[in-house]
Amino acid sequence: MHAQVQIKRFPQWLLMVAAAVLLSACGFHLRGAADLPFKTIYLGFPPNSPVGVELKRNIQASGATVVDDAKEAEANLKVLADSRDRQVLTLNTNGRVREYALFQNFSFSVTDAKGAIIIPPTAITLRRVITYDENQELAKQAEETLLYRNMQSDLVQQILRRLSASKTAIKNEKAAADSDS
Repeated sequence: MHAQVQIKRFPQWLLMVAAAVLLSACGFHLRGAADLPFKTIYLGFPPNSPVGVELKRNIQASGATVVDDAKEAEANLKVLADSRDRQVLTLNTNGRVREYALFQNFSFSVTDAKGAIIIPPTAITLRRVITYDENQELAKQAEETLLYRNMQSDLVQQILRRLSASKTAIKNEKAAADSDS
């Protein structure tokens, strides 16, 4: 009897092992720290900016240092625009709001210590849709705050990916400068 149960479970075990092998072979891995092409950076955010605080924390976690003086930094991130917006998306039959579209617009540029452009002016626009119910006002305000916080984290990750991608641009510029001299 016990042997029959083991025989019936063998295909299940085989399927689980095959799934584990396939998942490990697909290239999936957790996102690690960003591989930034500089050791120091100046962030042009106001001191109390939530995006600036989160970006600073992520940059420091990647091993780079955020400095307070732009002259001491290898890279200088300049904030060109940072705004949030909420627009009515749909109305119900009574003319009351059913959905809002939440927007986070951010644009920036990055230069090196000499003023050469590493990342030209770049705009990032994030959008989330939220349903609205006037009977659940407090819950919907909390949901909106949570969505803006989620958009902020997404924005920081996109900025970090663009900073990491600039590594190849910096290498290409250095190679071109070395070949000219």
